[in-house]
Amino acid sequence: MTVKFKYDEKEKARLEKMWEYERRCCDNGFELIAGIDEAGRGPLAGPVVAAAVILDRNVVIPGINDSKKLSEAKREYLYDEIKDKAVSVGLGIVDEKTIDKINILQATLMAMRIAIENLNIKPDYLLIDAERINDVRIPQLAIVKGDSLSISISAASIIAKVERDRILIGYDKEYPEYGFERHKGYGTKQHMDCIRKFGLLPIHRRSFTKNF
Repeated sequence: MTVKFKYDEKEKARLEKMWEYERRCCDNGFELIAGIDEAGRGPLAGPVVAAAVILDRNVVIPGINDSKKLSEAKREYLYDEIKDKAVSVGLGIVDEKTIDKINILQATLMAMRIAIENLNIKPDYLLIDAERINDVRIPQLAIVKGDSLSISISAASIIAKVERDRILIGYDKEYPEYGFERHKGYGTKQHMDCIRKFGLLPIHRRSFTKNF
């Protein structure tokens, strides 16, 4: 399937609006602004994945949006565009055993810290979807629904979502009877019926599946 995004006046205006937070940072003297988001806080299985993305203000990538508003094909296309054109992309993955040990919030913050550390250039400002990372000594701003409001956070949401989906699709090959390719580890009826029928797997989060 070929994916194309129009870059007409409407899309240009939408993208310009999504640069608002980044522009404010630039106006205050910051240059390398990383958007940070995660995927996989709610599922019953698999890791939580975070991404940090620094975009070039002079590079246009039509179509960037909150990953939840995009089809799988559009996310895959934009994933490649972002990886190719971003100044830097960092990834953080925290597995289900660590989630069970330290809880999902702390695991999410850990994944975000790892993603920042994995950028190949240090950012001087962080825009984070809804969270604040207290032990990172970089100026930062938590933005509620940031994946819809900040283009850098939107880009991070796409990277994190695609990376996590690929991990779960890999699990589908290992455990085909569970249907991970379809539900990606979330608590759908199909997934819960499979747990009841076949039992819990090593990749299931025990802190999320206490009733099974």
